[in-house]
Amino acid sequence: MKDTILLQRKSFKSNPIPSKAKTVLSRGRFNTGKIMHPPYGKAIQKYIFIIFCYFSASIAADDDLQQSYTFDEETWIQPFSEEGFTWGGNSGVHVESKDRIFFLQRGETKLPQPIPPSYTDFPASMGIPDWNVLLGRGRVWQNCIYITNSQGDIIDIWDHWDHLFQGTNGPGPHRIRINPYDEDKKVWVVDETGHIIYVFSNDGKELLLTIGEKNIPGNDRYHLNLPQDVAFLPNGKYLIADGIGNKRIIIRNKDHSYHSEFGEEGNEPHQYGSVHSLAFGPNEMLYVVDRINKDMKIYHQIAEVNSSNYPNYQYIETWSDLGVILDVIVNDQSLWVTESNRNPPRLKQYDFDGNFLQQIELPTSGSNFWIEMHSISVDESGNLYATDNQAGRPRKLSPAMNADIDKLVKMPYRIE
Repeated sequence: MKDTILLQRKSFKSNPIPSKAKTVLSRGRFNTGKIMHPPYGKAIQKYIFIIFCYFSASIAADDDLQQSYTFDEETWIQPFSEEGFTWGGNSGVHVESKDRIFFLQRGETKLPQPIPPSYTDFPASMGIPDWNVLLGRGRVWQNCIYITNSQGDIIDIWDHWDHLFQGTNGPGPHRIRINPYDEDKKVWVVDETGHIIYVFSNDGKELLLTIGEKNIPGNDRYHLNLPQDVAFLPNGKYLIADGIGNKRIIIRNKDHSYHSEFGEEGNEPHQYGSVHSLAFGPNEMLYVVDRINKDMKIYHQIAEVNSSNYPNYQYIETWSDLGVILDVIVNDQSLWVTESNRNPPRLKQYDFDGNFLQQIELPTSGSNFWIEMHSISVDESGNLYATDNQAGRPRKLSPAMNADIDKLVKMPYRIE
């Protein structure tokens, strides 16, 4: 049996952003939130309470809905854990190809005994908020990095690196990325709680590089404080979203030496409550997700590509009132963000002027229910892979038979 994700097409369009504006609030009043530092307990409990409240609300159907994605009634991929365990919070996904899809999970969840009759094959099926895995209930640091293909077959499990995360007092690893310009396709794992980034060989046999010092937060050229993401330029330089603790973006050179940084903490439109996700777009634009301030900052790269000053990002504007957005994909024509604090959670598409185009609402009941869409990645056939960091499972959404391909999430923009 198949379920469908619904594409909500509305006539609503947000206020256009003036093209020459330097500090613009494109959709209403600027919003701020509280910054979450370890220990995470109270902040996580408050966040989960909000999620639980909107789950109890009723959802009205829209008559103007069109099928966009389908997926199996049961979880796309079955748990591969040992007996007595199930999925943990799946926080990251990256598609290298349809044959190699990397997932990052924050350990597995030890099942209670006896197992509740409501359990299917993921933790939140036992009931929320008690089994929202973001709280860490039953967490065991094992099988943190695994690889599948598009059919859901397990290709590899990097359990020999689980020791890097054992003993973590907090959420743990946050993102997994591969540099699209790297012929070796090295795998980058951003460990939020460990204040460190690990870089592995593509086969997982070698740990090639670490950035930051494990379990030592700092605000200098060498240390990180709750990093969230990394994004890559064709010349080998890269940007680090550093992130929840430091609220800055660090630029490093191809040899991993420090280049520069920008960003500051605050409630003004150009300031950060967090730096949660990064994405490049056409015309040398940079899009930065601020989860805590519930907005997105837009920058333009202004330096000559071959100069020592490259890259140099100039702040352009802020799109506000976006809700709690967690990830962003930018392609040639538009961008998509994942929004988790609305009822229901959703994907939202915008054009490059900040105008709302459409949204895809996710179910909040039945076997396919979502709590959040934390990380997303797309393959060449249009399949959308996503992680639910709270319900605890990986997801695959395939284009529906009658879907308009122009209305689906497309592969990320590549800088030429």
